Amino acid sequence: MAVIALLLTVVVVTNTAFRYAPQGGAAAKDSVASAQAFMKVYSVLMSPRCVNCHPAGDVPLQGDKSELHTMAPKRGVDGKGLYAMKCANCHQPANTPGLHTPPGHPNWHLPPADMKMVFQGRTPNELAKQLMDPARNGHKDRKKLIEHADDGLVLAGWNPGEGRTLPPMSHAEFKKAWITWITKGGYAPAAK
Repeated sequence: MAVIALLLTVVVVTNTAFRYAPQGGAAAKDSVASAQAFMKVYSVLMSPRCVNCHPAGDVPLQGDKSELHTMAPKRGVDGKGLYAMKCANCHQPANTPGLHTPPGHPNWHLPPADMKMVFQGRTPNELAKQLMDPARNGHKDRKKLIEHADDGLVLAGWNPGEGRTLPPMSHAEFKKAWITWITKGGYAPAAK
């Protein structure tokens, strides 16, 4: 009898453990926590540091007011400009010293024409759905999305050069919210 009682206890405990364990070793899905985390992410993505390179059109934006780029460069097929108006002509491998001078990065560019990754004008619901869709996010799965938080151009948003405001939270806070959003299910906040 004691052996049967022990076996029943093991079966009940084991079944309970499997019933509540997250599947596949991933974090448990939580639509509320995921959507709340995305709202933090969204506050960064809507900052000029992100929106300026993710415009609705083919001309990048500039400055803290996200105005059309004064030189009116065009995106181009690869996102690096057209003809003699290449991004790298002004945007050097590092920030140019001085107030409001061109920020820099070795691979400065907009998203390519076939995958524009528009942030400007998107609602939280629209942008979250776009970012989770590999057909609209640069062909990134969840793992690649998480890795993208440390991409050099993403990090450049927190080193924008003199005279520009930073995103509304630190990169560490952004990355934490980004990972929470994705690992908790990548849920889109409700449409309004």
